Amino acid sequence: MRLEVTLDKLFLSQIPDAPGVYRFYAGDETLLYVGKAISLNKRVKAYFQNKSVHSPRISLMVTKIYSIELTITANETSALILERNLIKSLKPRYNIIFRDDKSYPLIRISQHKYPLIEYFRGSSTQGELVFGPYPNSYALKETLGLLQRLFKLRTCKDSVFANRTRPCLLYQINLCCAPCVGKVNEDEYRSLLLHAQSFLRGNFNELITELTATMYQKAHECAFEEAASLRDQIGLIKQLQEKQIISAEQTALNADIVQ
Repeated sequence: MRLEVTLDKLFLSQIPDAPGVYRFYAGDETLLYVGKAISLNKRVKAYFQNKSVHSPRISLMVTKIYSIELTITANETSALILERNLIKSLKPRYNIIFRDDKSYPLIRISQHKYPLIEYFRGSSTQGELVFGPYPNSYALKETLGLLQRLFKLRTCKDSVFANRTRPCLLYQINLCCAPCVGKVNEDEYRSLLLHAQSFLRGNFNELITELTATMYQKAHECAFEEAASLRDQIGLIKQLQEKQIISAEQTALNADIVQ
């Protein structure tokens, strides 16, 4: 016998009109589905309204929902990343694949001696570092711009990199460290790259601690220009830290569905 699932009015009133991730559970606590939403209120309600528009797979899933767990996030990007991580780690029954892998843009770090950091869509190859996904091209390009300001990594393609004989304009405006013409050595570039990876992973406190120690060391060595540059980097990272993604550890709102 098929059971109709209806939402309790109290639960409906508690669903926030905010971005986040929702998780549907069966009565035996099996995780059925993980999804993201710009508005949790509108998205969750949609599963229980206009049921005729759902595919057979989703319609069947809705009949099995017993409880819902919500996680509110700071923005759509946070929701997207949390959804992606939960699907990959928990493998919910009704999430057949993570369809966004090829549609959302990513940041990729290559395997070169002086790795390239670039905009990317699609499936990565073994050994490549990939960060994201980002909700749109604008968000990704904004992040790449910040990485250039902070760490001055290479963004040019192999054909350009291999044929440089003098620094390009990006070096002149302090957005690249010019590894193509030896302005930094491999160890120095690797250090910048590791800092960028910490930034992309959200390890801001660790990054700030390391940069602060380097700043004081440069000041002690009377390398005041380098120390001032590091000070500016630290200041920008602290500003960004306040706006960044909340973690998946955030307290979730739970409620039962009335059958």
